[in-house]
Amino acid sequence: MSEELQRINLDDYVQTGEGGTALTYNHKDGKTLAKLFMPSMAADTAVREFHINQVVYESGLPTPKPIRLITDGTRFGAEYELINNKRSFTRIISQEPDQLVPLSERFAVLAKQIHQTPADTTRLPDMRELVSTWVDRREQLPDTYKARIHRFLDTVPSTPTCLHGDLHIGNIITDGSRDLWIDVGDFAYGVPQWDLGMMYYSSNFMSEERCDNIFHLNNATLREHWKAFASVYFGTDSQEELDAEVKKLHPFIAAKVTFLISKLTDGKGPVSEGILKLIDKYLPE
Repeated sequence: MSEELQRINLDDYVQTGEGGTALTYNHKDGKTLAKLFMPSMAADTAVREFHINQVVYESGLPTPKPIRLITDGTRFGAEYELINNKRSFTRIISQEPDQLVPLSERFAVLAKQIHQTPADTTRLPDMRELVSTWVDRREQLPDTYKARIHRFLDTVPSTPTCLHGDLHIGNIITDGSRDLWIDVGDFAYGVPQWDLGMMYYSSNFMSEERCDNIFHLNNATLREHWKAFASVYFGTDSQEELDAEVKKLHPFIAAKVTFLISKLTDGKGPVSEGILKLIDKYLPE
């Protein structure tokens, strides 16, 4: 695996971004962008994400071209086509608040396109199986809680259509002529509720600090974003119908949040009361 990783000199790059798990750097030649994961994250993570990026790019969905796997000697990541003059939808909304509704509605159309795209199930993972694996690896999650999640997973079909895996409005950029998906390393296949559940959760329940850090937006703006998105995605302005759609997302939220925390902590450490309460609320006995 290490043979695939090419060493780079960070003196040739300028840091341009910071996320929850990685930093990004633009090459000084203006042609490529390097994404390096935090030192605690293994090379396997970078390799897997890069290969998934290749699948997404080859599927025809708009995303920057993946170029090569890289390391700076301590961290691991990959290099991608640099999209010049790009801005994320969230950055645009933070600078031009009047764009909230039109961009949220545009995002809904783009999300539906992903969810209507057939997945290469030989090269992409099944989201249901990913969740199952990482729930089992959560060492201190009581078996009774694991059983609740597994009972729910048994009811979920493995629909062979694409999922972004980390669907939120910060993961789409535009250069003015093209809209492109980014951070596609968690791409998978399954029912759209996996994507929609986490998007609803991040739009409505995240702390003010995390909203600002990840989206550069506040809670109130993200809630308005969800409303504009949902009316287009679900094709209705009826609050009763939208509430019914959100209710369907609840068990997916409990399962997906548990999966994500387990993945981020490699299954180790104590389980927060928040996770247990989420399972109790949305996946009761």
